[in-house]
Amino acid sequence: MSRFLRLSPLLLLVVALLIAWRLGLTGLLSFPALARGQAELLRLVARHPLAAPAIYVVVYAVAVAVSVPGGAVLTAAGGLLFGTALGGSLAVLGASLGAIALFLIAKSALRPLVLRYAGPLAERLRPGIERDGLSYLLALRLIPAFPFWLVNLAPALLGMRLAPYAAATILGILPATFVFASIGAGLSALLAAGRMPDASLIFSPRVLGPLLGLALLSLLPVLWRRCKARLSRRSGQVRSPPDRRRAR
Repeated sequence: MSRFLRLSPLLLLVVALLIAWRLGLTGLLSFPALARGQAELLRLVARHPLAAPAIYVVVYAVAVAVSVPGGAVLTAAGGLLFGTALGGSLAVLGASLGAIALFLIAKSALRPLVLRYAGPLAERLRPGIERDGLSYLLALRLIPAFPFWLVNLAPALLGMRLAPYAAATILGILPATFVFASIGAGLSALLAAGRMPDASLIFSPRVLGPLLGLALLSLLPVLWRRCKARLSRRSGQVRSPPDRRRAR
């Protein structure tokens, strides 16, 4: 019974994902679907200025927790409906809440299985994750080339703590999220004309370059500690022969 209770949140997510695929709800997270529904969505936001942002955050969080693809479309929709600043902030909130929910579910449901079948490997990785997990995860979050669902699950399975996970998630998704929200803020006329946005803009040198730079900066503490440890080992090796002679 305890095992079933532990696995029940994960089972609910899997069922929700299957239902979403079966009903074709994942097809709604596309730019053509956004183009077809933008007029109605804008009217709903105008009629419900307080409820609409809350519903958007909940939808985003559920989509991330269930690992439905389409985060870029959801973020652009936030920019379209609420503007770059508010839309980007709501997208960060929804994505962070969904990622934290998936992290907690995976850690409680799947982590015991990882420890059972890969316990020695997990124990070898645990010190590095505890020491440098925030830097590693921040770098992965800043580079939008890695699947969001995989970056959500891996830290939970490797035993990362919630606080650094949440901090790296919020900070890491900020730049790319606001880029997509700014794209969404200018979508209205583009979609009305029947044209689709170029989502590959995120991989252009002027956008990806600064993101890669931020990712490298986030890894500087890791590189510094490794260099310091290596220098310390070398200095210890240099001092050891005289020490042995004195001992004799």
